[in-house]
Amino acid sequence: MPARRQEKPSLSQAEKDRATAILARLEAAYPDARVELEFSNPFELLVATILAAQCTDRRVNQVTRTLFQKYRAPEDYLRVPLRELEEDIRPTGFFRNKAKAIQACCRKLVEEFGGQVPTELDALASLPGVGRKTASIVLGNAAGQQTIAVDTHVKRVSRRLGLTASNNPLRIERDLSELIPKDRWTRATNVLVFHGRYTCKARNPDCGRCPVADLCSSPDKKPGGSVTEGGSP
Repeated sequence: MPARRQEKPSLSQAEKDRATAILARLEAAYPDARVELEFSNPFELLVATILAAQCTDRRVNQVTRTLFQKYRAPEDYLRVPLRELEEDIRPTGFFRNKAKAIQACCRKLVEEFGGQVPTELDALASLPGVGRKTASIVLGNAAGQQTIAVDTHVKRVSRRLGLTASNNPLRIERDLSELIPKDRWTRATNVLVFHGRYTCKARNPDCGRCPVADLCSSPDKKPGGSVTEGGSP
């Protein structure tokens, strides 16, 4: 007789209450938490997010203020030589790979989606240069959907706060989706990103001013201090 598949134990109310308390404090600490990339529609956010790989949002915004005046639709990116697009986005770094990805993405948008950004997560994530994280960012912040986008900040903060024990983005997304009510997924993602970017940094996190320090489960946290070298990522 085949062994019965073990089901993951359901979360306790205490675990959910703890997550709720953490998010409430973070929301109070970062009331203006949002995607810091500048955009006016889903397509612009899609391009900006591709450009943001290994680049600061500030630098991307400097580039897209001009870029989005020149290129307003997927077809526009396909009308110029690759070299021209490379020069237009050069300041964001890795510009050759990014230019290829943007043109490939735009080509698929035109050929398979009528030039429109798909509103289904799997379809959007299937575009060249776009993965689940980027698709979730776009749908959550430019299409009014509730999504959890697991970037480096969300991963680090979620692990340090004991909201997940996993290193796998899909597993982290699942763990957070079980702890957080769906109508707060996008908001929760943005406050976790802000907390990771401005307080719970990868190196020298500012635990002394952390609004959830007393709820933090990082084993290397020092009271009023920082997470020691080699501790939880």
